[in-house]
Amino acid sequence: MQLFDDHKKLFGTAFLFFLILSIFVVILPALDIQRNNAPLPGGRALSEDAEKGRLVFIANGCVACHTQQVRSTEMDRTWGSRPSVAADYARVRRTDLWRNTATLMGTERTGPDLTNIGARQPADNWHLAHLFNPRIVVKESIMPAYPWMFEIKKTPSNSDKVVSVPEEFLEDPQTKVVATQEALYLVAYLQSLKQAPLPDGRPLPQFLVAPGASIKTATSDEPPAKGPDGAQLYATNCQSCHQPNGEGLKGAFPSLKGSKVVLDDNPELQATIIMNGYTGRVSEGYGPMPPVGVNNNLTPEEVTAIMNYERTSWGNNGKKAEVAAIEKFIQSLKDKQ
Repeated sequence: MQLFDDHKKLFGTAFLFFLILSIFVVILPALDIQRNNAPLPGGRALSEDAEKGRLVFIANGCVACHTQQVRSTEMDRTWGSRPSVAADYARVRRTDLWRNTATLMGTERTGPDLTNIGARQPADNWHLAHLFNPRIVVKESIMPAYPWMFEIKKTPSNSDKVVSVPEEFLEDPQTKVVATQEALYLVAYLQSLKQAPLPDGRPLPQFLVAPGASIKTATSDEPPAKGPDGAQLYATNCQSCHQPNGEGLKGAFPSLKGSKVVLDDNPELQATIIMNGYTGRVSEGYGPMPPVGVNNNLTPEEVTAIMNYERTSWGNNGKKAEVAAIEKFIQSLKDKQ
């Protein structure tokens, strides 16, 4: 054919086909998606500081270990209140004129998913201590430390953000750790990561049980099922702040060992804090506690197991809470909302 003998016509035809395919397969669908997909009404655009923090997140390769996508499987229930939807990513835009959109959904979970980390962990003290040395708050963490985002000073100024760090993590106990602006930007971005509620009060999509999983039913030959493991639930939901020994971190997270709230015979305040969070000790330097029970979809049985573990551990000898009473109380909290 003459077309294959004339290289100008051959390459011109190939380029024309490439251009047409690019328009119909890539450009027009992308414009349609951009036009027909809007953010959820409850979602918020990133603040200036959070936007700068997103660039710090990208520059440090955080996406290599952390995803931002809650999949529709039961194992992802701990990362958010619902599976992610397309509208969650509607505000994602190009980094700038020359650089394409940074895809932060991720593909690997060496570390926890961050989709709802701003709700799961709102305290800046926790994030800053975690960045300075993850082993401060999670002993078993394999995440690298980011000490270059901090300065070590003997006499911080009033405008400095001092991070509460145990003495064993300091070379000189007389010094203080101060967060740089880069660290504060990154924390602002992490605190902005929150799942927006679905509009119109529609029910939340259900998490799917993993393929092949079976639901056991009790029979007369089986022993009665034990309740939730309070120690395991504490480790999953509470330990990163209050620590395995229940003593918290001085100046950052209060101790549960000997706590008046934990040892009170009336369990309602303890249950309220777990379900609704707590800000009553912010003036003392402690960060706000998130509503762990709501964020992590804890059942009344699981809440009771956590409470009783805290009431009977680390030398505490509090009166155990009853599941029926906690279930009734949690329902009353929901009715007031």
